[in-house]
Amino acid sequence: MTAFRFTTAGESHGPGLTAIVEGMPAGLELDREALDRDMARRQLGHGRGGRMRIETDTVEVRSGVRHGRTLGSPIALLVANRDYANWEDRMNPWPVEGFEPEEVHLPRPGHADLVGSQKYGHSDIRNVLERASARETAARVAAGSVARGFLTALGVEVHSHVTSIASVAAEEREDLTPADFKGVDDDPVRTLDPEASKAMVAEINRLRKANESLGGTFEVIAFGLVPGLGSHISWEDRLDGRLAQAVASIQSIKGVSIGEAWDVASRPGSEAHDEIFWSEAQGYFRETNRAGGLEGGMTNGRPLSVRAAIKPISTLTKPLRSVDTVTHQPAQALRERTDSTVVPAAAVVAEAMICLTLARAYREKFGGDHIDDVRAAIDAYKARIDAR
Repeated sequence: MTAFRFTTAGESHGPGLTAIVEGMPAGLELDREALDRDMARRQLGHGRGGRMRIETDTVEVRSGVRHGRTLGSPIALLVANRDYANWEDRMNPWPVEGFEPEEVHLPRPGHADLVGSQKYGHSDIRNVLERASARETAARVAAGSVARGFLTALGVEVHSHVTSIASVAAEEREDLTPADFKGVDDDPVRTLDPEASKAMVAEINRLRKANESLGGTFEVIAFGLVPGLGSHISWEDRLDGRLAQAVASIQSIKGVSIGEAWDVASRPGSEAHDEIFWSEAQGYFRETNRAGGLEGGMTNGRPLSVRAAIKPISTLTKPLRSVDTVTHQPAQALRERTDSTVVPAAAVVAEAMICLTLARAYREKFGGDHIDDVRAAIDAYKARIDAR
């Protein structure tokens, strides 16, 4: 069996973004509208900038799917950049006769600009910022939507919600169910707390007028996972490590936790762990979920909770101080079209990364060339662990 993996390619203002997903079983039915719906969700949220008025992202499937079902071969996905029409001379893969692109020499604090140009030897910072841009996450969401389709076929649901923007925090919610997320995308900041939503919108408006950007926090929850995804055997197989890396790889993410990590760190052990019970009706169960559905690097059957913190984005409408990389003279950092906050969208991207990570874990554990093989292997596994 081909190992499950994915990769992306493309630049922010280039012709488009590509994702290739390898290792999906054959026979999986994909929903074309669901792919485009996930792409639209990535563009949601009060505080987004002008780019969202230009791009209406849709996914073009170039290989690996026929008549709506996967073939078992690599799936190639293309997301076109509509804004490329305005950047064709500057971002053309080939030299354009009579055109010499203006180089960028003003790195932004907090961005990949300076260190990327040092590492790869570029005099023009645009060679770095185009790939480092969060526009790349459109390809991740496209790939993640395919992974979501696979997980849905196995009874798994993945949802997210914003828990804070800047200093405004939503009320803590416990024991969330998939039904609680109905309508979350209709909220302007994708939070489950209507009162906090109003305050978040007001805070975005206030700081946007002050030429500031805003960070925040969000939570992604996966429901319906079988126990035993991941492993305690070796460090690279521990699922909490994989999830943390996947979410931390998203642009501007600076912290990732599993479950109530930061809260339980301050509690005594008797208040930090989820006690284990057993009944004829339920088998093994836990009444709490402080561990966030993971113990020893493996899922334990409870909902999986991954929380993350995202910093304010580094492109400001009132640029910070920087240095011209050619003259070494003080200067203001590059100013490009930007968002005020991307917290609601970042949560959707994190959903995609968690879907991709979980899809890999399911493929590693259950194998199967066809989706029916995967289902049969899961059923056999459930029967075995239920009998213990």
